[in-house]
Amino acid sequence: MDSPEPTADDYFIPAGSGTHRTLFPGVQALITCGDRMMFSVVHLEPHSVVTEHSHPHEQMGILLSGKVEFLIGGIARILTAGDIWRIPGGVVHKVVTLDEPSVALDVFHPIREDYR
Repeated sequence: MDSPEPTADDYFIPAGSGTHRTLFPGVQALITCGDRMMFSVVHLEPHSVVTEHSHPHEQMGILLSGKVEFLIGGIARILTAGDIWRIPGGVVHKVVTLDEPSVALDVFHPIREDYR
């Protein structure tokens, strides 16, 4: 049996679509998965905290707006819009949003089934 032809919905995702999750108090994510990678658009309220954690997934991200303190593998940095991070699987990390709301884009590989 032949596979059905792809439709526009297979290629384009309207704004606001995806899975909405509260990751931590004041931290909301909008998640969209492909076959082998995952985007997570994360909205962080001022002074919200992504507590120290690790996962086996490789993670890269970019801060789209705002200002956060990021701790990766014991190294802290203040990040502003346009700054990028990369976190190998298994490395402990934490984020604290400073005085303004922030928005980040995280990309995970492989897909985090716990976020799907």
